[in-house]
Amino acid sequence: MRLARRVTVGAPRAVLLHITGAGEDDLLSALRERAEAGFAYAALEVGDWDRDLSPWPAPPAFGKIPFGGQARKTLDQLLSDVLPRFDPALPRVLGGYSLAGLFALWAHYETDAFDAVVAASPSVWYPGWDAYADAHVPRGAAYLSLGRQEPRTRNRQMAAVGDAIRRQADRFRSIPSILEWNEGNHFAEPEVRMAKGFGWILESMKSKA
Repeated sequence: MRLARRVTVGAPRAVLLHITGAGEDDLLSALRERAEAGFAYAALEVGDWDRDLSPWPAPPAFGKIPFGGQARKTLDQLLSDVLPRFDPALPRVLGGYSLAGLFALWAHYETDAFDAVVAASPSVWYPGWDAYADAHVPRGAAYLSLGRQEPRTRNRQMAAVGDAIRRQADRFRSIPSILEWNEGNHFAEPEVRMAKGFGWILESMKSKA
């Protein structure tokens, strides 16, 4: 993981930490259009998603290369190398899409370093996720979203994502949270979906101010 981009917009209300792929950072323009509050934004690039963002090893969902289960190393780097670069007085919001969304949820359970999480179309179908999440206590606030067409994939493992996201939303009933359904499949407007999530978190923080 590396800090690929850092931008401050207005008087920041929070630090938005966006996990993204190498060379893929189109969220900022969508976020500027939607967020009414100021924010500090950081794009965190991860080169090998299946290895670096998966919380434990698992068989491949596609192809022959299994998930590497190296999320702990990525989280340790995030805590030691990235977070100290930002004002510790600002709330920290960790967010990601797809497997990065699952990583954000996992980190949300693993540490109290983050005040809120944004998980857009998270890979909550991941083997072993339900047992893990049931055994851990959620922290902060949480934004979840999913495309209405995502459960209609031919991949049986991933088709379970609709029921899995509902179970995840149920686990968050004790904290400020929302599950938002979007039109389209897994690949429809990921930047807009992430911007909606970060925007919702910023607004929830505004209401508490």
